[in-house]
Amino acid sequence: MTSTDATSPQAGSGDPARYPRPPVSLEEAEWVWRELSTEAMRTGAKPEAVRLAVITGLVRATGARYGDLLRVRVEDIDLGPARAKTSDGSVLVRHGKHRTPRRHLLPADLVVLLKHWMIVREELAAELEGSVPRALLLTVHHTHDNGTTVASGLPISRQGLVLSWRRFVHRTNARYGALRPPLPTRFEQIRRAWIEASQAS
Repeated sequence: MTSTDATSPQAGSGDPARYPRPPVSLEEAEWVWRELSTEAMRTGAKPEAVRLAVITGLVRATGARYGDLLRVRVEDIDLGPARAKTSDGSVLVRHGKHRTPRRHLLPADLVVLLKHWMIVREELAAELEGSVPRALLLTVHHTHDNGTTVASGLPISRQGLVLSWRRFVHRTNARYGALRPPLPTRFEQIRRAWIEASQAS
């Protein structure tokens, strides 16, 4: 068990902590973002890598949870002028169970990544009948849900996001071995690092 996966002291007492697994350091969270965003922009990058980089970048910029991201539609994204190579953008996120709307500014590097994802998602949905789904995040390959085959290009589920992150973690931990601390299998521990940093600033 890694230090990031270990239960916090509070969780072992009679008063369970709300987040029993502590967040990674801000430096570690930023490393994850750099690793994913670099991989996503490489020539021939897999659609799943691009999607996971988009998810990570949006969480970094907005503090959104998985459920919040699943509600984001294409029309909620403003990426600035179509011909601009880099520019600031924004996204409307409906936060929490009350779906409180809030518009967040997006940094230029995330805007570039999102523009790339928009092209990828159109290709993913090319074989679907009818129009492309309006959800920002789509499945990237044929999957199975309770025995039913689900085509690529459809809105992804929360479980799909969880499994995508875990695949990246297992692949990354195997790749770097003893060179760096292993990543946690729960993305929430990454998200909390950016939340706590924003609260401290």
